[in-house]
Amino acid sequence: MADWEIRPASMADVEAVAELRAVVLRADLERLGRYDDQRVRQRLRDGFAPAYTWIVEVDGAFAGCVALRPDGDAHWLEHFYLAPHLQGSGIGTAVLRDLLDRCDSDGTLVRLDVLRGSPARRLYERHGFALDTEDPVDVFMVRAPRTFTAEASIVSM
Repeated sequence: MADWEIRPASMADVEAVAELRAVVLRADLERLGRYDDQRVRQRLRDGFAPAYTWIVEVDGAFAGCVALRPDGDAHWLEHFYLAPHLQGSGIGTAVLRDLLDRCDSDGTLVRLDVLRGSPARRLYERHGFALDTEDPVDVFMVRAPRTFTAEASIVSM
């Protein structure tokens, strides 16, 4: 796996993130009959919240993003996109694990939605997300915080 890190996002990142979103979601949105070249980018621009977003960098270069937006007693995992050439390399798993560990330590429930039929759903299921509800386009998933005991921590080392 390549070296990666996350840094806080800024408004200067919005166009790179919007473009990555369009690339990453295109196949799934086309399959669902929902792809619109302009709308896919504009929806990101309209909802981009740098305060809750991190940029994933691999070897110092832009490689993806992820947002973790607080909402009541939970956080929404949103805008989790990784450049196609890096998908399957373990970076997405490592980034997700890092964010979920933070939520676990805070005792925070995590929610997300993924497009119906997206291979990303398997990643989320491997990390403890379960089906909450679904509609013809979106699958909404939820993950309760994991609690760790001292004994469990020793066993996993």
